[in-house]
Amino acid sequence: MMLKKCVALVCLSVLPFSLMAWGVQGHRVIGKIAENHLTKKAKDQIALMLGTERLPLITTWADEVRYSPEYASTAPWHFINTALGLPFEQYTGVVKALQEPNAYLALTQNLKDLKDPSKTKEQKLVALKFVAHIVGDVHQPMHVSRAEDKGGNAITVKYQGKDTNLHSLWDSGLLDYEGMTYSELAVLLDKPTPMQVQQWQKDDITKWLFESYTISQQLYAETEKSAEFDYKYVPAHLPTVEDRLLQAGIRLAGVLNAAFN
Repeated sequence: MMLKKCVALVCLSVLPFSLMAWGVQGHRVIGKIAENHLTKKAKDQIALMLGTERLPLITTWADEVRYSPEYASTAPWHFINTALGLPFEQYTGVVKALQEPNAYLALTQNLKDLKDPSKTKEQKLVALKFVAHIVGDVHQPMHVSRAEDKGGNAITVKYQGKDTNLHSLWDSGLLDYEGMTYSELAVLLDKPTPMQVQQWQKDDITKWLFESYTISQQLYAETEKSAEFDYKYVPAHLPTVEDRLLQAGIRLAGVLNAAFN
């Protein structure tokens, strides 16, 4: 899916491991798309929970609190790493067998908490904020990759002559569309077919992960051929970025509709 009438600019900096998938703009685009596809019941209940806040704006909360003592243990919730080269069935088995904290365990647990009538309003609000963020994270390919290189953080690359690493290239590279807010970007992206919405929301979470896992393997393969990327890199990968943001927004709406209906 190609965006029309937009200019893609990439601003890179070397940030700590898994700091902010998609950046603020990307996460909020996902939240806005999700908001557009909520049922009335889900939208009303979420509005009651959030009060003066809005869904797009809470999507970055999990990144904002992760370095505070209270939420330090949630750092591994933003990614999941496995060996490469696994077929879907084997990959699913490996993911479900993982015991250490990871994005899959965190997302499934927070979805359970969101539906649990025994949880307080405050606990459900925290769960909602984590769900809104982690759904975005797992659609970022380098957050679903391999452990030995820390999701690409240990792979040095050059972009436009500047040193960075493969993870940061995808993680902290911000798509800056000239003169557009996250709401305007969501309008441009949010054009799925009814069939796509139905299929994406029906897919299991392991399918979301495997899609990112497959893309990250392709990114690794590209880097093995050459670790120096020029101005062609962004246009070549922009359709993938756009698709993952749209799928994340539609799927976030799907899990929230299910939780609140």
